[in-house]
Amino acid sequence: MTTVRVAVPRKGRPLEAVLERLASATGTADLADEIISTLQYEKAITKGKQTATADVYDRLADYSDIDERGAPEYSLLRDDRQGMPRRIVFDSVTIPVGDIDIQLIGREEPFRALRKHEFALGFDSADLVLEEVVGLQPEPLTSLADVNERIDPLDTDVRVVSGLGDTVWHTLLATPETTDQLDEDLTRSFIEAYDGTLCISPRYERLVEAVLGTRAIEDVSFTYPDPGTTEEAAIAETGIGVYLTVTGSTAHDHGLELGEQLFPSETVLLENTAEGSDAVEEATDVIVGADLETQLASS
Repeated sequence: MTTVRVAVPRKGRPLEAVLERLASATGTADLADEIISTLQYEKAITKGKQTATADVYDRLADYSDIDERGAPEYSLLRDDRQGMPRRIVFDSVTIPVGDIDIQLIGREEPFRALRKHEFALGFDSADLVLEEVVGLQPEPLTSLADVNERIDPLDTDVRVVSGLGDTVWHTLLATPETTDQLDEDLTRSFIEAYDGTLCISPRYERLVEAVLGTRAIEDVSFTYPDPGTTEEAAIAETGIGVYLTVTGSTAHDHGLELGEQLFPSETVLLENTAEGSDAVEEATDVIVGADLETQLASS
């Protein structure tokens, strides 16, 4: 049996999206639910919303039954919250599928592990790909389908295979007072005509440059939320900005109008094309499948 190792996040919604996708593709819903519920419980303990009934090492030993084939394993990491509490996170699990085993292995930075050729396949945020390897051009980047064309082949062998559809959107947000300044809808065209400050999260600066296009932001300067200020509140104070939205309710609560959805933020399947094999191709076919609806279909 050939094992295909796949790098995945150690915790959070991206890992849940991966587990849910594999559950749908392989019929392992109970296993996915077990891992997700365990990590959600541990997250609640770390954030002080649950009281643990056992010591962290006892819980870790209870979760990781290494004598049972296919059982999930977990690790301890230092969380970056105040006091740096120890947090139980995902380590690995092996799922037999046809002639291969798909082994999910937790990594803090799956995308970078693929860039270093440690894995052939992995899952990470599309945002990280834009922040690290997508080239900036005058024209905007509008979809996942165009990401690979913006990656310099001399920079990395990693390419986006497919999104998982767990999409939230980087969205243009503005106050009515700002939108009234120009005879334009709140789209990329508005930014091209706009001259002033645009509030963004500092971790998304290069992403915003890519999805708006360098031509549109020639007369725009970025500003960032002060420490302790939410992005929506900072955008409302600035008058216009870009941030992630799901329903837009928080933006509306701050008096903001929702404009164009600029780019989907979702978990993506990545492949290091230099590490391909028949087994990797088989694993990719299992993961993507014909039922996965996303902006980018597997090639």
